Amino acid sequence: MEKEDLLRQALNGDINAFQTLFATFQHPLKSYLYRLLTDRNNVEDLMHDTFIRAFDKISTFQQESSLKTWVFKIATHLAYDHLKKMKRWPADAQDQGAALAIGSMDIQQSFMLVHQNSPTGTYEMKEHIDFCFTCISKTLPIENQVALILKDIYDFPVKEMCLILDKTEGVVKHLLNDARNTLTGIFENRCALVNKNGVCDQCSQLNGIFNPKQNQQEERMKLELVKASKKFNRSELFHLRTILVKAIDPLHSSGTDLQDIIMRCTRTAIGDVSDFFDAPAAKTH
Repeated sequence: MEKEDLLRQALNGDINAFQTLFATFQHPLKSYLYRLLTDRNNVEDLMHDTFIRAFDKISTFQQESSLKTWVFKIATHLAYDHLKKMKRWPADAQDQGAALAIGSMDIQQSFMLVHQNSPTGTYEMKEHIDFCFTCISKTLPIENQVALILKDIYDFPVKEMCLILDKTEGVVKHLLNDARNTLTGIFENRCALVNKNGVCDQCSQLNGIFNPKQNQQEERMKLELVKASKKFNRSELFHLRTILVKAIDPLHSSGTDLQDIIMRCTRTAIGDVSDFFDAPAAKTH
């Protein structure tokens, strides 16, 4: 059935037609929400709420944008309502998470169990760079974070971002540029892959833990990010980082379960989760 016919039926209240259309962008919507929320269970709840809210309001869809953009707007507003109750993350959130793990043999054992037993518990440095991008982006004000992820990771045009964020083009461009400049500065000062004076080398350290037989330097040099860092063009390094992140699905990659439990440790360390072992773990893949 043609998409136009499905949309016509959905506008007339056909939930099956709407579900078929929703499924065409469900995958990127879910990963987008995970990058904002960093909690699989919250993502499942918001996906459900987004579907219900969108279908309930489908008669108000004026087709000024694609249905995908309209649904992303609903999901973004629901995520915003959730996130504004939370503290923004500190730039050293990963350091705090690492310190918590180092100080707890039980947490370390949980990491190793996932790594050894889950089909998506492998470790690759590029996936941890994606994890790092998500953590650092959560240091931004919510609207800046949303603008950055919509544009640089999910390729939304500025015009559609204006609809999602309910902002003018000038405001959206300001949010985006401010977010890029802030993150570029954080990565330049923290990331030891691109700056020998960086304070964080967690991806290489974890590579040594989970892939002890793998040559860490060799693994590092596989990354275009590291090769380009010798030229040290700040904006180009940030662009390369977004290309790498864009290529990774945080919910279905080869190491998604391992990264998720590391994320839970980080969230525990900064107070998003009261206790690592009390936090409900979403189903592994």
